[in-house]
Amino acid sequence: MAIVAGIDSSTTRTRIVACDADTGAVLRQGRAPHPLPEGDDARSTEVDPQSWLHSLGDAAAGGLLEGVRAIGVSAQQHGLIGLDAGGVLVRPALLWNDPRSAGSAAALLDALGGAEPWVEAIGAVPGPAYTIAKLRWLAEFEPVSAQRIAEVLLPHDWLVSQLLGGTRRRTTDRGDASGTGYWSPITGEYRQDLIKLALGHELKVPDVLGPAEPAGHTPEGLLISAGTGENMAASLGLGLGPGDAVVSLGGNGTIFAVHDRAVVDPSGLVSSFADATGRHLPMVATLNAAQVLRSTAAMLGTDLEGLSELALQSSPGAYGMVFLPYLDGERTPKLPQAAGTLTGLRAESMAPQHVARAAVEGMLCNLAEALDVLRGHGVAVNRVFLLGTAGRLPAVQQTAPLVFGLPVVIPPRGDHAARGAARQAAWALAGTAEPPQWELPDVTLLAPDQEHDLAVGNAVRQQYAAMREQYHPETAASV
Repeated sequence: MAIVAGIDSSTTRTRIVACDADTGAVLRQGRAPHPLPEGDDARSTEVDPQSWLHSLGDAAAGGLLEGVRAIGVSAQQHGLIGLDAGGVLVRPALLWNDPRSAGSAAALLDALGGAEPWVEAIGAVPGPAYTIAKLRWLAEFEPVSAQRIAEVLLPHDWLVSQLLGGTRRRTTDRGDASGTGYWSPITGEYRQDLIKLALGHELKVPDVLGPAEPAGHTPEGLLISAGTGENMAASLGLGLGPGDAVVSLGGNGTIFAVHDRAVVDPSGLVSSFADATGRHLPMVATLNAAQVLRSTAAMLGTDLEGLSELALQSSPGAYGMVFLPYLDGERTPKLPQAAGTLTGLRAESMAPQHVARAAVEGMLCNLAEALDVLRGHGVAVNRVFLLGTAGRLPAVQQTAPLVFGLPVVIPPRGDHAARGAARQAAWALAGTAEPPQWELPDVTLLAPDQEHDLAVGNAVRQQYAAMREQYHPETAASV
């Protein structure tokens, strides 16, 4: 039995799984937090990449990688590790969540003439998280560092390079490269003109490997696969294919689906990423998801579990109460200055259980409309994988199939990105045309009844849409 391992280096910790290369069964696993930055001025959005190696070593303690023949690496996307011409780190790595590049992203938008030229160039409108926005920020605020930078790596690129012994051949993959803002999933090519627009000069860029193409071998002979970004690795770990979509309920909502071609959306609502299999992961995002439930729970004097219990005491439609969940404005639909709206208050509906139900339905209706944006661009959505802590609440699980009108898959708890990295390693080890077929164990499938449940869900969606159009008529044509 061949053993492969997957490493996922997220924003805060490293997770490692060792798996059977044929079946995907998890044999061993470990995890460790990243060391915290030191000093009063330390930023959680700036780190020494060496800390990732320390965390990796801690996670792999106790012989976790013993007998492993191949390793795949997943990591947080969009970061920036700038190296000089000699391969020396110029400054601490900038992470995706550094907010200082927001103004730089806006300046880049204007510099190219608005959203549409960016969508045509790279399939997306680069936001503050994108690597290219961080390049622009460096050019503006740290020009000396910017001038020294000769090449830029993403976190997974850097980790792969270190595992290979610091090789000077730099590699990446389509999935992670598609989040830089200067590699196009539409053409499969780098855009040095966009790098120069942001930084002022061109850069040495990593080779983009194919999905099953190895990056190389460690000095000890272990095969290292191409690696990828965490969303792409999670998709591979979950075994997604065309027709599958993910709805991830963090504070914000992330919605993506597997598609056979890049999506070009002039409105900029859809960001066209590549995946780790040669396909694509068009993505939309909402500013409001699980935070809607947390805020409502706090208002009602309870927690998420208590909110769920209250919501289940109500009924679909929440006695006519509708919650437009734009607590932080909204990205999809484009309502940056909006606030939340609670409508339909009557004597019989003004009860905690109906408010709780309206919050759950409002959050899910907003996410369902974001799914419809993908569908409007020809992306097939036949089932939804529901991720995130809020996705495990009974009220959310009961309501999601009604609102989405689709079967909803609740995956088991697990390190899906690390498992996806391991599956990529097994693929590179096998050298086959397609990745190995790994079954996802302990899956819960929630399917709506084709008549009653769909009718109830449609009624909830129509009630929500009517209120949205009444209070925000500008959204009627875009959703």
